[in-house]
Amino acid sequence: MRLNNLPAVDGILADLGVSSHQFDVGERGFSIRFDGPLDMRMDQRSTTTAKLVLESYSEQELLRIFSQYGEVSNSKTLAKYIVTNRTAGHLKTVQAFKDFLHPMVKGNPNKYFAQVFQALRIQVNEELVALQDLLEQIPEVLTAGGRAAIITFHSLEDRMVKNFFKNGRFDQQEDHPFLNSTFKNPLKVITRKPITAQAEELKENNRSRSAKLRVAEKTDL
Repeated sequence: MRLNNLPAVDGILADLGVSSHQFDVGERGFSIRFDGPLDMRMDQRSTTTAKLVLESYSEQELLRIFSQYGEVSNSKTLAKYIVTNRTAGHLKTVQAFKDFLHPMVKGNPNKYFAQVFQALRIQVNEELVALQDLLEQIPEVLTAGGRAAIITFHSLEDRMVKNFFKNGRFDQQEDHPFLNSTFKNPLKVITRKPITAQAEELKENNRSRSAKLRVAEKTDL
C-alpha cells in the first residue's frame, strides 16, 4: 500500500491463498501431486527457488524453516538428513525430492510432504514477512470506521492476523511499574471467531475448507 502511495481507504480485502492455477501447473513446483522443477516462486523474477534453499541453506536455517513454517514433527532430523545427503539429483524435481524424503516421513506421507512443501514455499516467497508488512500498514491507511478483511489458509497466517487485530501491533511492551502505557489499539475485532466455509460452499470449492476470514474495524481514537 505504501508502495503505491495510496490515500486512506474505507476497506481492505486480502486473500492470502496461493492461486489454484499455480497449484495445478506442475512446472511451478508448488504441488506434491505433479512432477516438475523444485521452483515454488510466485514472482519468477526472484532468484530464490526451493531447490536453491535445499542446496545451500545451513542445517540450522533448514531446521528453522521446517519447524516454524511447516510445523514438521521431526524438523531437526529432517534438516540434518538433507544437509548430510543432499545432491543435485535428489533436489532437481518434485518427485526426486519426495523419493529422497521417504526415509524421513512420519505418519501420513501426503500430509508430511504438504507440511515440508508449505515450509519451503513460505521461505521462498517470504510470505510471513509480506503479511506482517501488510498488517502493520492497516491502521495507517484505513479511515475511521473502515474495515480490513483477511482470508488465511493455514494456522501460521491465521495466528498472525488474530494477534495483530487483537493487539494492534506485533511488538509487545512489558509492563513497567513506573510508566503508564499510552498505546491504544486502533483496531476493533469484528469476528470473535473466524468465518469459515459452509457445507454449500465446500461442495462447490473443496479448497475453501481451510480458509478462515477475520475482520477488524479502525476505531476513531
